[in-house]
Amino acid sequence: MGKRPDIGVGQLVLQISFPEGADNDTAGETECPTNEPAVSSAPPVARSKPERKGKWYSLIDKVYALPNLLKAWERVRDNRGAPGIDGTTVAKFAEDAEGRLRALSLDLREKTYRPQPVRRVLIPKSGGGKRPLGIPTVRDRIVQQALLQVMGPIFEARFSNRSHGFRPDRGCATALDVVDRAVKAGYGWVVDADIKAFFDTVNHDKLVDFVAEEISDGSVLRLIQRILTAGVAMPETAETEPTEEGTPQGGPLSPLLANIYLHSFDVRMKEAGYGVVRYADDFVVFARSEDEATQGLQRVREIIEDELGLTLHPEKTCVVSVDAGFAFLGFHYFRDPKTGRLLKEVREKSVRRFREAIRQKTPRLRAQRRFKACHATFKRLAKNQRLRDMIADVNRHLRGWHWYFKTAWLQHRPPFNTFDGFTRRRMRQAITGRVGNGWWNALITDKMLGDLGLVSLVDLQHKYLSGQLAPPVRKDGLGGEPYAGNPHVRFG
Repeated sequence: MGKRPDIGVGQLVLQISFPEGADNDTAGETECPTNEPAVSSAPPVARSKPERKGKWYSLIDKVYALPNLLKAWERVRDNRGAPGIDGTTVAKFAEDAEGRLRALSLDLREKTYRPQPVRRVLIPKSGGGKRPLGIPTVRDRIVQQALLQVMGPIFEARFSNRSHGFRPDRGCATALDVVDRAVKAGYGWVVDADIKAFFDTVNHDKLVDFVAEEISDGSVLRLIQRILTAGVAMPETAETEPTEEGTPQGGPLSPLLANIYLHSFDVRMKEAGYGVVRYADDFVVFARSEDEATQGLQRVREIIEDELGLTLHPEKTCVVSVDAGFAFLGFHYFRDPKTGRLLKEVREKSVRRFREAIRQKTPRLRAQRRFKACHATFKRLAKNQRLRDMIADVNRHLRGWHWYFKTAWLQHRPPFNTFDGFTRRRMRQAITGRVGNGWWNALITDKMLGDLGLVSLVDLQHKYLSGQLAPPVRKDGLGGEPYAGNPHVRFG
């Protein structure tokens, strides 16, 4: 299918402009320095496209430079991940971090480094089933992070504005902002697509070829190839399964490799004139009419399946109207048939995740003593250390959850009231050890729970809408949330 002669969706139609200098689809290319020292710890700096002189031919020295490895170790340490197949924890590695990093640098420089198989871990999916993760060893995670720090700026300079996942100054917020503007601007049809087992089916040869479009350092390419083919240690059989395709989720480098692999999809869809919003392997394509969306789905199939060798999930990929509804990044967009209002509600799967998280944080004690009415006083409950810890844990979750879903367009007033009701019921059950309706519901009032410190989502939303709410503290200890960049008002 050739390029459509009419105005491309998201190219010229949705014309609310970017701030000056922010509307390039590719943020620029990189320049290969001509007089760089033999060893440099500084990651390559992305420069503008006109300055580009060629590919990067010498990068491995920047990967194994001790300052780069030290920075990578600090990131791995701060993430506090689980141990890999060798059982070495972050705390154990920290006991002699300097010596271990020097040895790792030497192995990389002498080309004797070999990554170990990743440890397979299965985590439950909200929709049922298990999602496989591959946990590299701490040593291997440091190498992947060191590669990411060097490769990231190079590829960030060429990535499309339509890609939002795992990128600096971008994320779910920027992706959803584009979707919000698109549905409000009249894009009435969507290609709602799902790539089947994306991280398990990435073609290694194609991926390395995509990396080689920017990087010609054979040592770096071979290192990436070894990481991809390191294998997976299966806990059930104590055997190592070869990885002939795929890039296991769980390592620092995996998200960048995913974006590199799907970058050509972003480019080809733009060339065809379609508006795409992509977050990692999750994406939607917007169109003005059903026919245009159907043609868009055909173009998606040609690129995803024929060119990239991936598979679209047959049951989860379809053309749907915005009025009928579609889901993206935890939200469900649809038009209320009674009121005609365009709504953006919390997706049912996200509701289930919320409820499960609250259940886990508000357990009832098995051997809990029979709760009496005389125990249900503010003074007595305020002294209970278990209750104080539980409320603090629940509050952290509520603040983070609200900050993500605060942009919902809800039909119920007040917003998030049902979520508050569920949280309070679970809190009463945790306090009393009882379920259902009873006198404890009348004694342990909403006001008492609020006085004990329990956060209300309704109150948080009111403060957000009135400009009184600051972002919650991030897990890494930094205040606020990462800067989300200039508002994306076009697809790119």
